[in-house]
Amino acid sequence: MLDEILTALPKSALKTITAKRGDTLFRQGQRTHGFFRVKSGGVTLQRMTETGDVLVIHRATEGDCFAEASIFSDAYHCEAVCVSDSEVTCYDRGTVLDLMRAGSDFSIRFSQHLATQVQRYRAHSEILAIRSAKHRVLAAVQAGYNQGAVTELAGRINLTREACYRTLTDLCTEGKLQRVGRGKYVVSERTDGS
Repeated sequence: MLDEILTALPKSALKTITAKRGDTLFRQGQRTHGFFRVKSGGVTLQRMTETGDVLVIHRATEGDCFAEASIFSDAYHCEAVCVSDSEVTCYDRGTVLDLMRAGSDFSIRFSQHLATQVQRYRAHSEILAIRSAKHRVLAAVQAGYNQGAVTELAGRINLTREACYRTLTDLCTEGKLQRVGRGKYVVSERTDGS
């Protein structure tokens, strides 16, 4: 669906950026140029706290958009750092705003995309709020979070890799999950009639 929406933008509004692991795509406070989409690799959005700690506020992987709020802001509110060699597309802020102001189908469809994204972020926040590692991992697998490596799942749900592996093993032992491949788990079908 997103691919169809973004085809409304002229090619002149797209800029492809190739970056290395550790490269910064934009910094907090920098003037906005547009929002981005990961073609390959991964990017974290992070913010420096007043105490100097780095707070990761979002992880974008292949196909994900990030920094959409920049369409309506003059400055980025965080920084974007590549966690691996990456290729991203930047969608020009001015062109996106012009299309939205024109009352085109693009504005409705892009707004629907953003609303769906807000729902996904809220669901993710609910999973992160689960205190029990066992319940959090189970909820994450039910939500389809284990599409990549277990280390990615662990990072996505704020657990250490070791805690995530241990919890997955425990859930398999209890019969709540089944391991269906290397790093791949599914919720077990209940056989107890419930």
